[in-house]
Amino acid sequence: MSEALEARTAARRQAEVIAGLRKLTRPDRAESRVADEPVEHCDLCGKRLDPDHRHLLHLVDRTILCACESCVALRGGDPELRPTGTRTVWLDDFNLPDNVWASFDIPIGLAFLLDSSASGGIVALYPSPAGATESAIAPEAWNRLRTANPLLMSLEPDAEALIVNRMASPPEFAIAPIDECYRLVGLIKLSWDGISGGGGPEAAVELFFGELRERAAA
Repeated sequence: MSEALEARTAARRQAEVIAGLRKLTRPDRAESRVADEPVEHCDLCGKRLDPDHRHLLHLVDRTILCACESCVALRGGDPELRPTGTRTVWLDDFNLPDNVWASFDIPIGLAFLLDSSASGGIVALYPSPAGATESAIAPEAWNRLRTANPLLMSLEPDAEALIVNRMASPPEFAIAPIDECYRLVGLIKLSWDGISGGGGPEAAVELFFGELRERAAA
């Protein structure tokens, strides 16, 4: 196969992956539901949910629960539950020096960092084929980053996180709701193929951050 043909084939496969991910992550809500399409229900009371519903984070299990508005209001203050965040902030001028990133000891260039009540400090979670892997962040390293970026002082514990994508050029940074962070983990796990992952995870990350930027600008 010629190099030109290989390039066209790879580009077509990449486009197919992105198109498939778009259908999975942002379905057209104007379309009517088909008869066999699963209907989501509140994980706490069982009430049927609209596609655009709220979520709660279980602090101990680190699971995202679908929730109706009533359960968010009634259970959002439970010791083990927190409503997920609502803001998305794209950080164009974020300052993350290489030596500070190295001090986090995160093995890949993609992670989200949050102030975790269950862990009692800042933790980083990074995606893998098996899901999210957690790593503790030294307080002094986080303080250096927060001093360089005072907006991080407003980071809401448990509910939202700083997402770092150093695989992009230039690197991308945003503050996002914690359920969106876990959605990224799910997308990567879903799109992983074989041992190396193939082109699916890269396409998933590119799509996710494109949507995140659009949401922040809305």
